[in-house]
Order: sequence, then structure tokens, then C-alpha cells
Amino acid sequence: MDLTGFYKDKKVLITGHTGFKGSWMTYLLLEAGAKVTGYSLEPPTYPNLFEICSLAERLDRHVLGDIRDLDNLKKIFAYAAPEIVIHMAAQPIVRTSYSDPVYTYDVNVMGTVNVMECCRLTDSVRSVINVTTDKVYKNNEWEWGYRENEELNGYDPYSNSKSCSELVTSCYKQSFLNERGIAVSTVRAGNVIGGGDFAKDRIIPDCIRAVTKNEDIVVRNPYSTRPFQHVLEPVNAYLMLAMRQYEDPGISGCYNVGPDESDCLNTGELVSLFTDEWHRQTGREIKWVNENDGGPHEAGYLKLDCSKLKKTLGWRPVWSIYDTMEKLVEWYSVYIDKGNMDECMKDQISAFMKDSSENR
Repeated sequence: MDLTGFYKDKKVLITGHTGFKGSWMTYLLLEAGAKVTGYSLEPPTYPNLFEICSLAERLDRHVLGDIRDLDNLKKIFAYAAPEIVIHMAAQPIVRTSYSDPVYTYDVNVMGTVNVMECCRLTDSVRSVINVTTDKVYKNNEWEWGYRENEELNGYDPYSNSKSCSELVTSCYKQSFLNERGIAVSTVRAGNVIGGGDFAKDRIIPDCIRAVTKNEDIVVRNPYSTRPFQHVLEPVNAYLMLAMRQYEDPGISGCYNVGPDESDCLNTGELVSLFTDEWHRQTGREIKWVNENDGGPHEAGYLKLDCSKLKKTLGWRPVWSIYDTMEKLVEWYSVYIDKGNMDECMKDQISAFMKDSSENR
């Protein structure tokens, strides 16, 4: 996809731009020449990718705000006059949703209501992407991938709140946005990994914390199968879809984005790939241990069927899980060695786009 050709000088508003995935999205759009307004809380971790890449200084406008604050969000939409809106702000951690379910629903449901309301009231908006999760589906522990027409009913408060976010988006689309000619899609992505994630209770950040402390990696549930993919895979898909539906609103809808079935691993297999790649690139050996801490319910088996996205957009996954792990370890190695992170980001994005072009 020629990002620069389409996104150059396009006005894009991103919610949640200070998060892990939001920072990769922001960086990619800035490289493509877009005029980006970001609306988000402070970065959720320290360190964080947003500050590592000094993104605040490069944005058209960097706004610290809460998506639950409708009045403030309206002002930012009015100022930015966005053509494209990418809604990524969320409370994204399953374990946090168990400890604070009210906050999780408030952010993920009413936050979506507020974003959709602002899209309804803003004449400039043409294309909207609401980023949800593969966990929106009622999980029957099937061995095959879920399709977009499957029942929505996430189990835990995080997953369920994102199911609700899907319903809110569908309602606004049918009740208000279709008649305005605004294209709206929800995209359900599998588990994303990649350089720059420092979140609590995520497997790759847990691996990085262990290697920096010379400790064993603790794995809570090594037998859970997930559709792991590099963060650039869904980010690229969001931008492809936002572009295509901008030009053809008829393709808007609900889409899955995840890896091919051969790249769906259980957590133990993923961590073993990490330890092997870490040793290959750094010469340092590390091992992992299974220590189930009796935490809250997590799905045991979850895959996505991405046929719709492939057929509609001609999209294909670019990097295998082995390519993904190589890039991931490379990023964190450069970071730990205090290398040039801007150069590393540019190189990885360039490699991804080159491989994407050759893959289509």
C-alpha cells in the first residue's frame, strides 16, 4: 500500500495514541506525511514507546485527555476537523478488568459512545475505524477460527466491554453515520507483539523484564493458544481499510485481522521462540518456568478466520512468527544497548512495507 500517496496531508485523529499500538500507528502515519492529532491519557507505562520516539513534538497536536470527557473531546474534534478517525483508546488489560470492571466498562463502552457522537457531529469525518479485539467473540474453545458473523459475548469484563463497543459502533453506524456517508468499520485484532511494549501482564514485556534482571521467565498459562502477530500487521490493516472505505464506503463493516493458522502458537511455544532468538542474537541464554498463579479465567483456545479481510482488501499477513520474533528481539536489543531507536523504527517499518509489497 502506498501510504504516502494517500495519507500525505490527510487530517487524522487517533485516540489512544500514547499506547503501544497507538504509538506505532502514530509513527507510521507521521512517516506517511499525515497531519495527526492525538487524544489520549499519559502513556500507560514507563518506559514507553511514545516518549522513546519523541512523538509529542512531531504531532500536529498532542492532547492529553480522557475519552470519557465528551465536552473536551468535542472541542478537539472541532479543532482538528479530521477526515479519518482511528479509535484505539481503551482499558486493554484483562486482569485489570477483573480488579476494576466499572472503570473498564466506562472507558471501553462510554468512551466509544463519545467518539462516535463526535464523529456524528463533525462534518469533516469520512472514515472511522474502531479497534476492538479477537476476544469479543463468545469463546467456545473451537479449533477453527471465528468469523465476523459469530456471536459476540466476551467472557471477562475487558472482552465483554469490547463486545459492547462493537454494538455501540453498529448502532451509531445504522442510526446516524450511514446517512451522512461516513464509512465505519470495527477491526478485531489478535494478540499483538513487537518492540516497545512495556505493559504489565503481557508475555513479551514479561520476557524483557526477566532478561534485564537475569531472572527466569515466569509463564502463567503456557498452553493457551493465541493468534500472535507483529504490531505492524494490524496497524497496516487499519490504515488499508481506512483508506479503502474512504474511497468506497460500501466495504465498511466488521473485520478480523490475525496471522495464518500456522503462526497461531500457545504461549509456551512463543516464549521458547523468544529464548531461542534472544540467544541467537545476543549470545545470552535464558529459560522459562511454568508457574500458574491461579489467576482469573483466560481463554484456552482462540483463533481468527481472516478470509473476509483477505478477499475484500487483498490483505495478507506479511511476517511469519519467526520474522516477528527476529524483529522483536532486534528492537529490544537496540533499546537495551541504548542504540538509535528512531533508526531502528524506520528500518523495521521500511522492511515491513517492502515485504508487504512483495507479498501481494
